Amino acid sequence: MSTLRFNAIKESLHRKPVYIEENDRRSELFGKNVFNEAAMRQFLAKDAYESVMDAVQNGTKIERVVADHISAGMKEWAITKGATHYTHWFQPLTGATAEKHDSFFETIGGGLAIEKFGGSQLVQQEPDASSFPNGGIRNTFEARGYTAWDPTSPAFIYGTTLCIPTVFVAYTGEALDYKTPLLRALQAIDNAAVAVCKYFDKNVKKVNASLGWEQEYFLVDSALAYSRPDIVLTGRTLLGHSPAKGQQLDDHYFGSIPVRALSFMRDLETECMLLGIPVKTRHNEVAPNQFELAPIYDEANLAVDHNSLLMDLMDKVADRHNFKVLFHEKPFAGVNGSGKHNNWSLGTNTGVNLLGPGKTPMSNLQFLTFFINTIKAVNDNEELLRASIASASNDHRLGANEAPPAIISVFIGDQLTNVLNELENVTTGKLSPQEKTDLKLNVVGKIPDVLLDNTDRNRTSPFAFTGNKFEFRAVGSKANCANAMTVLNSIVAKQLIDFKKEVDLLIDKKGMKKDDAIFNVLREYIKKSKNILFEGNGYGEAWHKEAKKRGLSNNKTTPEALKARISKKSLALFEELGVMNKVESEARYEIEMEEYALRIQIEGRVLGDIARNHIVPTAVKYQNVLIENVKGLKEIYGSSYKKYAAEQLNLIEEISGHIATINATVTKLINERRKANALMDIDKKAHDYCNKVKPLFDEIRYSCDKLELLVDDELWPLTKYRELLFTR
Repeated sequence: MSTLRFNAIKESLHRKPVYIEENDRRSELFGKNVFNEAAMRQFLAKDAYESVMDAVQNGTKIERVVADHISAGMKEWAITKGATHYTHWFQPLTGATAEKHDSFFETIGGGLAIEKFGGSQLVQQEPDASSFPNGGIRNTFEARGYTAWDPTSPAFIYGTTLCIPTVFVAYTGEALDYKTPLLRALQAIDNAAVAVCKYFDKNVKKVNASLGWEQEYFLVDSALAYSRPDIVLTGRTLLGHSPAKGQQLDDHYFGSIPVRALSFMRDLETECMLLGIPVKTRHNEVAPNQFELAPIYDEANLAVDHNSLLMDLMDKVADRHNFKVLFHEKPFAGVNGSGKHNNWSLGTNTGVNLLGPGKTPMSNLQFLTFFINTIKAVNDNEELLRASIASASNDHRLGANEAPPAIISVFIGDQLTNVLNELENVTTGKLSPQEKTDLKLNVVGKIPDVLLDNTDRNRTSPFAFTGNKFEFRAVGSKANCANAMTVLNSIVAKQLIDFKKEVDLLIDKKGMKKDDAIFNVLREYIKKSKNILFEGNGYGEAWHKEAKKRGLSNNKTTPEALKARISKKSLALFEELGVMNKVESEARYEIEMEEYALRIQIEGRVLGDIARNHIVPTAVKYQNVLIENVKGLKEIYGSSYKKYAAEQLNLIEEISGHIATINATVTKLINERRKANALMDIDKKAHDYCNKVKPLFDEIRYSCDKLELLVDDELWPLTKYRELLFTR
């Protein structure tokens, strides 16, 4: 075993769990480091408190004078918690969070100093907008950009820093982050859903989109992780032979949580409680050393912030426990990858879940309205929804017989399928009184029987109804939830707007009663959306063929999928809703295509380096040992040595073949990468990296993994899968 590998394993095996004492109840810890309503009531004057709450609940503007009062109270609260600095915490299009810390400290002359934090510092700051991905919106020499306070997501303290959630926009006003389009999309669906809710309840004044994410991840001992250059630089293993035992026995799934992992989880959950992240569930996932964490659902904007904060928090807490967290969707070949299921629903200010079946025909008519409109939205925008989850890392997972396929479809279960079939077959045209009564009793009245546990789950479905919500299962574990949530809320908002127009037209122009008009429109939507509904096995080849017949897309790679972002239809949709203008949409497309190319470029460089500088020299070294052994046999046995050295000679030849393949393919990889880098057109560059560079990875990996089985374990330089996955 190589010295580096031996030391890494030795260090790992001597790790002891870091035990965290939990002296307080979770409910008492929850939100202690958050400037929430309780903190605002204590540290803000009544007018300032009401101004913040009005902004949160109704979207009203906070005046600068009031902002000064709010900032003073926020500063005093933060100082009592030990804060010395503040930062505008934002989510640029890097996929990570960003922050620049400034001290409360200011001098006032005469050798004196004070703690100062004014309204202008709370409301706005000016980070460098040219140094973050901007898709051409900002030139390198045009640095100015702004972060602006988002009062709907409360400030929090981490360490000694007051963190203020903000949006991030260019000097010219275009969004340069994930949060800004999400907030616009949430406003759009609020307006559209409230308008439709008025058909059923005039008291509805606000509709919130909710999100409950499920975060999957791997935990690897940090000493082992840092012994692998590919994990350090790309977040995944670019080579490595599968261990004899992987996940075949399903013994890890929901099993007893390992002591070190449990210690990490307890520490993490305590930090989450203090920061107001309502984590609820923890368990072992299917693959070895894979785990999952899930919170109680929350308002979508806050849930997105919480997930971004959590991922940063997990890295920090893992470091204390000598772990490395792997968020990559496919860090290990041959075992399950990781996703981030997004559970989405809509709720009214009156306390009604619009995707929860009701107890009366009228409440079920409301449920059917939002249920069917969501299905129609997915049916009409399946390519855009697929684009919202596209990334170089998620391409490894989608359709890999462990996750939903790249084909977007909707699973609703047998009962609701039967309900929609019955509704579809009601006589066309205006409903007669008898038909209307029968429909309410026989179809709409059945919905209360659809309980949470009465709808089966389909793990192969990318978009599944699970009793009172839709679960978007295809989102990647590394992803910022805002990307998928912006698209989902936008397409449903657009669909609800179109629905209301059609219903109002039947009421105003054709004199239909409201219920008749709603039924007629919904019935047509069911007919038009049948292609997107699929109850079977999404992994099967039969579904791929069937989906093609139905006209559904199957965009397996990111460059294919992202084209939907800049289609005329998508650009028009976002502009109509005010979510993104054309410049913002095209900038995001360019950023995501460029990131794809860069990710593959980095992986190619790392793989070439490991193959030539680690694997090949080791193979040659072992080959020389074999050659010396053969020479020794020849000295002993003379001309008949081949009889005794046959295995060694075959092994030398096999190793030589793999070395030759690696060197030739790495050379080809370098040449293809150079050609791709020379392309100025980002579309062509991304496609070249996808179709000409990336396929070479498998050829190089195959020979490297074969050498792992042939070369003496004492010499092998890289920590192996059996050590990464089973060392705890």
